[in-house]
Amino acid sequence: MPDDTLPQLSPDEALALLKDGNRRFLDDATYQPPIDRMRRLHLAAAQRPFAAYLSCSDSRVPPELLFERGLGELFIVRNAGNTLCTSALGSLEFAVTQLGVPLIVVMGHEACGALRAAVAVTREQRQFSGNVSKVLQSLLPAVLEADPWAENLVDAAALCNVRKVVRELQQEASPALLEPQRRGALRVVGAYYHLDTGRVDFLDEER
Repeated sequence: MPDDTLPQLSPDEALALLKDGNRRFLDDATYQPPIDRMRRLHLAAAQRPFAAYLSCSDSRVPPELLFERGLGELFIVRNAGNTLCTSALGSLEFAVTQLGVPLIVVMGHEACGALRAAVAVTREQRQFSGNVSKVLQSLLPAVLEADPWAENLVDAAALCNVRKVVRELQQEASPALLEPQRRGALRVVGAYYHLDTGRVDFLDEER
């Protein structure tokens, strides 16, 4: 359950913390979050993350490092291609209903291996093992939605996939996620990570 002794951030305040953290990351600023015994003991009693993250499993995309956050600050759900499977959706609902997170971020990234495989399925009729194919099935709509003439179809599909998942969470999710969004207690945003620069673009800024 949430640690009620900690202040509750608004969705915009939580998003600002992430943006500030990525700016520090880009500046190569030294950041040492508290990970000592007292911090661990405090978190053993309760957790109060300020954001939930649906991110790709890619080893190059660790949210805590990209945003310079420490123990107990981010509730992270990761899978190949940051897809909204049943497990991911249930985990996000838990973060909102039981931990009180005010912000959900869906983050894709450039050169995503899962999206590259999905592109290969549609363009080259490639075949993968049974369980991998199940993961790729959920990514195929994003590949088909992307501009087929894009300079980099994999990256274009990754962006489409982020927007698709955000759309589903904003419009088609369960009441557990829709109701707090309606009253302004929860915000869902998309993000896109650039491997070469370390920059995270938040897609809310496109509006």
